[in-house]
Amino acid sequence: MTQKYGLLFDNYWCTGCHSCEISCKNEHDLPLGQWGIKMLELGPWEKTEGDWEHKYYPVLTSYCDLCKERTEKGEVPACQLHCLASAIEYGPLDELAEKMAERGKCSSILIP
Repeated sequence: MTQKYGLLFDNYWCTGCHSCEISCKNEHDLPLGQWGIKMLELGPWEKTEGDWEHKYYPVLTSYCDLCKERTEKGEVPACQLHCLASAIEYGPLDELAEKMAERGKCSSILIP
């Protein structure tokens, strides 16, 4: 059985810089208006007085192939490589699930 891979995204550390989007577009030479990974923004909203919440959530599109050419050479996907906050991690799904369980509710696994 072939091992499945994905991306672990840590919402706690993401700053919404969009480096993942840009690096993906450049890696795959995607035209204007098309994305392999697209960052969605939720918030800001005030939870309690003076306590604000603001989250960024990545969405993988059908263009995402987890940078197959890069990963076949043992490199990480472009989005992980260029993430300024180190909020993206590529790996086998079983390993990512273990890490996600340790981190709690501020992480998610993305599978193209």
